[in-house]
Amino acid sequence: MFGIPGKQAITLTPAAAGQIRRLMDRQGSAGLRIGVKKGGCAGMEYTMDFAETVNPMDEVVEQDGARVMIAPMAQMFLFGTEIDFQTSLLESGFKFNNPNVAEACGCGESIKFKDPVGSASDSAAPQA
Repeated sequence: MFGIPGKQAITLTPAAAGQIRRLMDRQGSAGLRIGVKKGGCAGMEYTMDFAETVNPMDEVVEQDGARVMIAPMAQMFLFGTEIDFQTSLLESGFKFNNPNVAEACGCGESIKFKDPVGSASDSAAPQA
């Protein structure tokens, strides 16, 4: 929907593709649907849910056996994002490296997106 021909909307690191593939096999799902919703201290949050079917309006990305569906309302916010899966001593989870994010809260769960180019906040104040 918001993509560039010949370029995937998002990319997955090998670790993320492997984890999504394992989750798809375990859950018997068609893939993982990602999106964004209002919430959190910075204003927006990522969503991730198992999907049984592909919505005709989803942007579908398939990489190394993993399938990710991007919800229609999230496509413009997620274009260019790299999804990684990281494991540390205390936690493991998906990490979104999103070039469209202006700021994130301290825990990294909540994000604020950059203003679109040419918005009212980008224009210069009139000179007197």
